[in-house]
Amino acid sequence: MGATLRALRALVLLCGFYLLSLVLLAALATLDVAAFTWAPGAVAGKIVIVSLLLAMPVVRGMFMLRTPRGEGPAGLPVTEADEPRLWALVRELAAATGTRAPDTIVLTGDVNAAVSEEPRLLGLRPGPRRLYLGVPLLTGLTEAQLKSVLAHEYGHFTGGDTRLSALVVRGRVQIGRTVGHFHAKADGREAAERARQEKAAAKRTAKGKKAKEIDTAGAGVTYRMMAAIYTAYAKLYMRATLSTARAQEYAADLAAARIAGRDATASALREIPILATAHDFYLESYATLGVQARRLPPRGQFFGGFGRMLTAREAELARMREMLPTEPRSPYDSHPPIANRVLRIEELPADGRGEEADGPALAVLADPARTLAALEDAVLTDEVRQFEHAPEWEQLLDLSMAAGLASLDTPLHRALAFHTEARPSLPALLTVIDDGQLWQLAQRLPLSGQTATVEGRAFRELVRPVLRDSLQSMVLAEFSARSLLNWEFSWSRPAAVRLPGSASDLDGEAGTEAALDAAVDAALADHPDTAPLRALLPPAPQPA
Repeated sequence: MGATLRALRALVLLCGFYLLSLVLLAALATLDVAAFTWAPGAVAGKIVIVSLLLAMPVVRGMFMLRTPRGEGPAGLPVTEADEPRLWALVRELAAATGTRAPDTIVLTGDVNAAVSEEPRLLGLRPGPRRLYLGVPLLTGLTEAQLKSVLAHEYGHFTGGDTRLSALVVRGRVQIGRTVGHFHAKADGREAAERARQEKAAAKRTAKGKKAKEIDTAGAGVTYRMMAAIYTAYAKLYMRATLSTARAQEYAADLAAARIAGRDATASALREIPILATAHDFYLESYATLGVQARRLPPRGQFFGGFGRMLTAREAELARMREMLPTEPRSPYDSHPPIANRVLRIEELPADGRGEEADGPALAVLADPARTLAALEDAVLTDEVRQFEHAPEWEQLLDLSMAAGLASLDTPLHRALAFHTEARPSLPALLTVIDDGQLWQLAQRLPLSGQTATVEGRAFRELVRPVLRDSLQSMVLAEFSARSLLNWEFSWSRPAAVRLPGSASDLDGEAGTEAALDAAVDAALADHPDTAPLRALLPPAPQPA
């Protein structure tokens, strides 16, 4: 199916949204006329009010329909003067693919490359083009793999896919908005009904009567019925517009293999999902490590540290490359499973081209360090940009862990706050234990069904693991408050902590230090003894 026919099909589906809306409005109007004709006045008035409330999201959906513009990912636009080598590579590959080069290149913070076009005449005429290129993608790919990725994206240009995207997205976005309006109305009705019933139940309880069970099953049902109608059409719309999307991806893969080579294309397809997973882990475990302490990594390292982690964890990544996804992410995913795409490329005849340009793709940037720093300013939120940069990753870890331990809030902390008037802390807990109230305190912990029904030794055995975890955390917090913990930063494994005077790691995997382990066991024994634990604690600092 050519680009023009696909555009016409998308236009017909979009008109179907209008037609569905008009049919629903006509049905509501018919209901109103019937109500005024045959129903009593009061009933007719209620029916009209309900129909008007249902009609509002439908009308809003019809008149808010427009092509979303300027909604691409946040990024750093770069000119040819900024990045001459990148622009030369982009133009070279565009010419080899037989298409027009993009008018704008935007560097982003995602593991992704994408092209967009702002077409005219409902996608029938081309318009300005934009290339979005993720710097983390450049960090993890070779230059040969990058060429394959860019050639794949240009394959969408030659197939006319980008001209259709605005029209298709227009329908998807608006159907989604309409469904969202109905669900929001239904949720509001359900919340209001729940609040009404809870208030009535509270009044009955105050009068000594048995409260009725809360039941909101019927609240907002008409809104949910309308949402269900549009959801059904949305599924039809998605399936129809995605029917050729996967074929387009296969065709773009073939274009990439023709331009950049079979091996580079297959290896790039293998690498991208691995990089996406690794980058998610990097953001959570490294880049945002200091958020609680309102600290950022060293300048330029919010994205720059990703390459260091990839190098340190190469063995893990190699194992992940052998486990490619064999199923699409969802029934409506426009991309076929990666395993299928790789298999199709690897089945092509050898073309004699290995990954000749096997240097890092990041080298196509004129000054990677400068670009990584500028990217932070372009994509991080205003609030996050106000955070102070740590001078080194090691200091960032120290600050982060200290902030986390200072704000520690375990189940044991919360139970201790209810049990005693003292501030929840390790000294307060040790006092409770010395007073023989440990197991009474344990009764205030969130307990599972089984734990809540047993007593005596069985209760102590079931609750002891929760107490152990919280107590060890409280010990670390106490050492941290006195600046006695030494955290060890690593790109290849979780951070480790060394206790004062110890050469043994305490990170949950290397095992706890024997003395602390024994001291915690003694404090949580059937007959608790806090003396070993108190002996491990350094003297509290004396006020000046």
